[in-house]
Amino acid sequence: MAFPIIQFGTSRFLQAHVDLFVSEALGKGAAMGRIVAVQTTQSVESRKRIAAFAEGKPYVVQIKGMAGGAVIDSEVEVSSVGGGVDANESWAEVERLFNEARCMISNTADRGYETYASDAPDGETPRSFPAKLAKLLLARHRAGAPPITLFPCELTPDNGKTLRAVALKVLDGWSVPAPVRRWVGEDCIWVNSLVDRIVSQPLEPLGAVAEPYALWAIEDQPGLEAPCRHADIVVTNDLKRYERLKLFILNLGHTWLAEIWRRRNGAPTMTVREAMADEAMRFELDDLYEKEVLPVFAGIGMEEEARAYRDTVIDRFRNPFLDHRLAEIFTNHQAKKQRRFGGLIGLAEASDCPVSQPRLKAALTSDEGAVSTLAG
Repeated sequence: MAFPIIQFGTSRFLQAHVDLFVSEALGKGAAMGRIVAVQTTQSVESRKRIAAFAEGKPYVVQIKGMAGGAVIDSEVEVSSVGGGVDANESWAEVERLFNEARCMISNTADRGYETYASDAPDGETPRSFPAKLAKLLLARHRAGAPPITLFPCELTPDNGKTLRAVALKVLDGWSVPAPVRRWVGEDCIWVNSLVDRIVSQPLEPLGAVAEPYALWAIEDQPGLEAPCRHADIVVTNDLKRYERLKLFILNLGHTWLAEIWRRRNGAPTMTVREAMADEAMRFELDDLYEKEVLPVFAGIGMEEEARAYRDTVIDRFRNPFLDHRLAEIFTNHQAKKQRRFGGLIGLAEASDCPVSQPRLKAALTSDEGAVSTLAG
C-alpha cells in the first residue's frame, strides 16, 4: 500500500495533533491520504506503538479541558495511520515508503537534530534523525522521485530552515555532489511551522488525552501543499505572529506562575490549575498580562488577537483534567525567563512601545524570583 504521508515519530503528541487532523480531514475528502509511521529511535515504548500502528486499526483520543468557559469531555476516533515500520529493522521498506510519499512529517525528541560523526551514507542505518533523513533524500533522488515537502513539527524556531541546514551539513560531510545537494536544499520544500496543543498523557497501546485547543500554523511558500485542510490548521505569510502569541502569552504565563511559585516556596506538587484557583496568584498573572504584556501587542497592532488568545490560555490553565506541576515548568527556569521575559522586553524596545515592565525586568535579573507582588 502507498502512503502519501510518511511520519517520523510515534509520540502521543502526533497522535492527538497531526494524525487527528488528517483523520478528520479524510472523512471530508480534504487530506492527501493516510499516514505511515516510522520509528527512528531504539525506545521500547516506541516499538510497542509501531507494532500497534502496523495493525492499521483506529485508536481513541480523549479531548478533555475547557473551551469558552465550558468543560469539554469527549472522544475522537483516529483512523489516519495505516501502517508502522521500524527504521532500525526495515530500512529498505522505509526507503520504499519515503520514495512514494508526497510529504514528510516529523516530531523527534528535544535533541532530535543532533548528529553523530559515525553516521555514514552506506552500511548500517544512521543513528541520528538528520542522517536518516539525508540518506533517504539521497535514495529518493537516486530513484528519480520528485522533490518532497517536509513538515518538521519540533518546537525549534524556523524548524524547516533549521532541519534543512542540518541535513545539508550531513550531506556536505558525505561529500555529496553539488547537483544532489541543490536538489535537496532548493527543490525539496522545507516548511517552517508552529504546533500548539497540550497532550497530557498516553493511552495504551495507542491514543492520548489532549486539551480542546489545537493549532498548526504553517508558513506559506511557493509550491506548498499541506497534508490536509482542517479548522485548526492555518497557512500564513506571517508565522511570527503566532510564535509571538504562544511564546509571550502561553509560555510566558507558565513561566510567570513558576516564578511566583518559587518566590512563595510553593508546594512541590502544586499544579497550574491550583495556581489559577489561588486568588493572589491569579491576580498577579491577570495584572501582568494587562499591564506588561498586552500593551506590547497593542503597540505592534495585535491587541485584539492577543486578548482573544489570552482568554483561551486562561481556559487552558484552568483545565480540570490536567495536572501540570509548576515544579516541572520551573525546569531550566533561567533560560526560559531569558527567552520569554527578555524576548518580550526586547520586542517592546525594538517596537518603540512605551510600556513599563518593572516586574518582568526585575524577574529577569533575579535568580530566585524575588520581585514585588504588585509593582507597576
